[in-house]
Amino acid sequence: MGGSLGNLVEWYDWFVYASFAIYFADSFFPGDNPTTQLMNTAGIFAVGFLMRPVGGWVLGRAADRHGRKSALTLTVTMMSAAALLIAVAPTYDRAGYLGALVLLLARLLQGLSIGGEYAASATYLTEASAPGRRGLGSSFQYVSMTCGQLLGLGILITLQHTLTTDQLEDWGWRIPFLVGALFAVVVFWLRRRLRETDAFEEEVAAAGEARDARARGSLKALWEHRRQAGLVMALTLGGTVAYYTYTTYLTKYLVGSAGLPKTTATLVSFTALALFAVLQPFAGMLSDRIGRRPLLVTFAVGCTVGTYPIMTALGSVSSYWSALGLSLTALVIVTGYTSINAAVKAELFPTRVRALGVALPYAVANALFGGTAEYVALWFKSRGHETTFFWYVSGCALISLVTYVLMPDTRTVALGRAEAGADPSDDRDRPARAAADAAR
Repeated sequence: MGGSLGNLVEWYDWFVYASFAIYFADSFFPGDNPTTQLMNTAGIFAVGFLMRPVGGWVLGRAADRHGRKSALTLTVTMMSAAALLIAVAPTYDRAGYLGALVLLLARLLQGLSIGGEYAASATYLTEASAPGRRGLGSSFQYVSMTCGQLLGLGILITLQHTLTTDQLEDWGWRIPFLVGALFAVVVFWLRRRLRETDAFEEEVAAAGEARDARARGSLKALWEHRRQAGLVMALTLGGTVAYYTYTTYLTKYLVGSAGLPKTTATLVSFTALALFAVLQPFAGMLSDRIGRRPLLVTFAVGCTVGTYPIMTALGSVSSYWSALGLSLTALVIVTGYTSINAAVKAELFPTRVRALGVALPYAVANALFGGTAEYVALWFKSRGHETTFFWYVSGCALISLVTYVLMPDTRTVALGRAEAGADPSDDRDRPARAAADAAR
């Protein structure tokens, strides 16, 4: 719970930008073409992803050197400041493109924060779980991520029913960012009370002031595990593109392509994501019983084969129920990735470089593919080739499918010295060798 609540607020602040973009896009980017306005806001959304590798490097290193708790506290502080910046950003009619610049700076700060948050929370949740329950424990990362998105959509639905469209476009869109800043202050207090993981404390106690202790979380240490870092990028590629397609882009697609009212499209996304969140722990528990790879392969096959027909059908829906059924079908497929990806990545690395090993390659893959998914979709749409994007998503999933088929299962890899049966005086790279053997 301690690791998940902060993660919820972090991702609420991250996703609420995309959820409310349909209301504030024309406030910062004037023009008569709604698609162009959304492309501009999506571009700033994507720029936030470019900072995630930097955040993953800086905060991943901090988590490996100073502890998961300190990194988690720092990320939520940065996110609170970014949300407040967006809440007070001046619109185009008052300050020209200065408001867009403030949005850009806020998203850069959010990118730094999220880049470290993913790694710190993935590592924390995985290390804090018992060996036979790591799939279940790590699944709460996407439970909390999705609940953060649901909280944002819930506020959007509430505001849609209490304010007029003009009020939402004028000032109502600022409310969720103010709420996010306040939430982050509360979570900062909660995270200060978190307990450090046993795996990290064992590593610190065993390493002492040795040379290897000073190398914890360094790029040099990560280079020793470059094969695992490459695996993280490859297994992330298909999952991140599919996830952002069926979450952040879905509402815009239902409005802009299917022609559903904004309120209906928002409700479809809210309901589908709520059911999606419920599925995560069950899939995580299943992976603890049968392994990680079967779920990953199922996701990749389903996404490779199913994206084109699902997205094509979604583009012609005319009712809430048909849109919900198709959206939920897609998210059930994506669950094979989201429920266990945190555990798989953490299980690939030894404790001394685990947070950085999860953070940096994951953030690079997200910057290149996840953060740009919405922009790529809108770019194809603006040029009259919207269906090409569906093949793009399938192609990314296919690349990940090859990775899943070739990589071994990581379920039985020991994360800490106690799990590995190691004595502090033993060879300190023993967990690292176990992870390397699994990666090979």
